Amino acid sequence: MQQIGVIGAGPVGQGLAKRLVALGYVVRIANSRGPASLRDVAKSTGAEPIDIRDISAGAAVLVLAIPFGRVPDLPKSVVISLPGDAIIVDAGNYYPRRDGAIPEIDQGLPESQWISRKLGVPVVKAFNSIIASRLVDQCRPAGDRRRIALPVAGDDLASRRATMALVEAFGFDAFDAGSLAESWRQQPGQPAYCTDATRAELRVLLARADREMAKRNRDKATEILSKLPEDYPADQLVRASRILVGLDKLRPASWFAILRLAATIALRKQRRRDVVKDRVASPS
Repeated sequence: MQQIGVIGAGPVGQGLAKRLVALGYVVRIANSRGPASLRDVAKSTGAEPIDIRDISAGAAVLVLAIPFGRVPDLPKSVVISLPGDAIIVDAGNYYPRRDGAIPEIDQGLPESQWISRKLGVPVVKAFNSIIASRLVDQCRPAGDRRRIALPVAGDDLASRRATMALVEAFGFDAFDAGSLAESWRQQPGQPAYCTDATRAELRVLLARADREMAKRNRDKATEILSKLPEDYPADQLVRASRILVGLDKLRPASWFAILRLAATIALRKQRRRDVVKDRVASPS
């Protein structure tokens, strides 16, 4: 039975681990705080907590689901202990407000190429373009017209195809997005990001990717998300995102999602103003 290691126990790491366990893989999960901090994660996902220094031993696939700013801090054993034919999958995304500025990426280097250079080994970009919770609750059988397509990019054809097979097993259509140099098309701020596109839609959205607009779109989306409650419904975010990239223009539910998004932000702003006003009126 194939063993898969997951580094990162945030929403993406947990979502991937839970689904992989359900599919029958032997899954080990690690973070920077150690196995003791992962007891609850182990219960909810079924993955085995392990020291990050040992996560790579025997792994056929190693998934990185950590903030980009922490990649340089990974123990050397993460790469050294990997079997020679193992695949490293980058499932993360770069957000400067969280990760700190990374000049090479800011200057146009695709995120996963930066990861590859830092680790000194090839990587495949996958599972990064979907909201974490949807990795578990939006899986559908092959042939379902609503099945979401996920792009997979990598330089080694065999690794890319193996990762695509994993995506298919998850319950998504795997879309061959080409080399790692093209993986910028599935990064935050691009039309394909978090829009739950079908295969036909994804082909068009990847082709429409724009390097110049990506940073602005990413930062604008990050600002909007920072103004929403953490439990804001993922389906509403997806509906709004689809409208913004030109999809679902004839669906009233999607326009309602845009209105709901704007109303939620306005309401939270007003509540913050009220709190400040109350503090000024009643100084302690």
